[in-house]
Amino acid sequence: MTESEFGQISNFPLQVIKNSENRGFCGGNNIGIERAKGAFIALLNNDAEADPQWLVELWKALKAREDIGMAASKILVYEDPTRIDKVGHLIYPDGQNRGRGSGQIDRGQFNKLEEVLWPDGCAALYRKEMLDQIGGFDEDLFAYGDDAELGMRARVAGWGCLYVPTAVVRHHRGATLGVLSSRRLELIERNRVLLAVKHFPISLLWLNFGYFLLRLGAGGWAALKGKGEVGRFPGASGKARAAIAVLRGNLEAMVMIPRTLQKRWRARHLRKLTNRQIRRMLLHYRITLKELMENAI
Repeated sequence: MTESEFGQISNFPLQVIKNSENRGFCGGNNIGIERAKGAFIALLNNDAEADPQWLVELWKALKAREDIGMAASKILVYEDPTRIDKVGHLIYPDGQNRGRGSGQIDRGQFNKLEEVLWPDGCAALYRKEMLDQIGGFDEDLFAYGDDAELGMRARVAGWGCLYVPTAVVRHHRGATLGVLSSRRLELIERNRVLLAVKHFPISLLWLNFGYFLLRLGAGGWAALKGKGEVGRFPGASGKARAAIAVLRGNLEAMVMIPRTLQKRWRARHLRKLTNRQIRRMLLHYRITLKELMENAI
C-alpha cells in the first residue's frame, strides 16, 4: 500500500461492535483485534483526539522496519496542548510505569524519531503479525497497566517500539474512571505487581518489595506536598481513601499471582531476550523516583 492509497482509508467499511457486557479496555480491544483483517491495528481512546496525519505517520514508521511491532504517539494534554501527557513509557523497578516526559512543557525536546519502551494504549499502532504471535491484551488486568503488560510481552519476544513525534494526539487525562477514583488506583497498583510477576527476571523480581517500599515512602512525602497520584485526593480522608486503594490493589494482586505465574510459564517459548537483556532494558528505561512521585498519570 502506498501513502496515497493509505489516504483512501475512509472508503474502508466501518463495523461497530456492541458488547453485551463491560469487558474493560482489554476485552473490548481484543474483540476488535480478533475481527480485524488488516496488517496493522490502531488504538485511539474515546477521550483522545488525533491530528489528521496521526495514523499515516504511525503507519510509515511501522512500514519502514519489520522488527518494529509498536509505534508510540506524541500525546499532549487536551486542556493544555503545550504540555506533554506522554511520549512513550518509562518504568520503575517495582513494575509501576509512567509516561515519558509526563507534565513537561513541550519545547521540542521529544521531537526525534527514536526507540522507546512501549506505546501508551490510548493512541498507538500495533503490527497484527506481532499480536498474532504474542496474543492480545491480558483480560485479567481489565484496565490500566494493560498496555504496559502487552508492551513488555512484546519487547521480551524481541519486538521493538518506535516513538513518532509527528503523530500527535490530545488526551483527556484519567477520563475513564476519573482521576479521583479509588478503583483506578487499585487497578494501577494491582496490575504493576502482575506485570512484574509475569515478565521480570528473578534477579529483579526478588527486589520488588524493597522498591515498592521506597516508592511508598516517597509517595507519602509527595502527597503531603500535594503532588503525585495520592496528592490529588483532597484532605486527610481523601488521602486515607487513596492509601486503602493502594493496599487493596496489592492484596488483589496476591490472590492473582498463582494464575499469573502459570501464564509466565506457558509463555516462556516466546522469549527472545535473556534475563540479563531484560534487566538491562528495564534499567535503561527506568524512571527516577522523584519523577515518578511528582508526576501523576
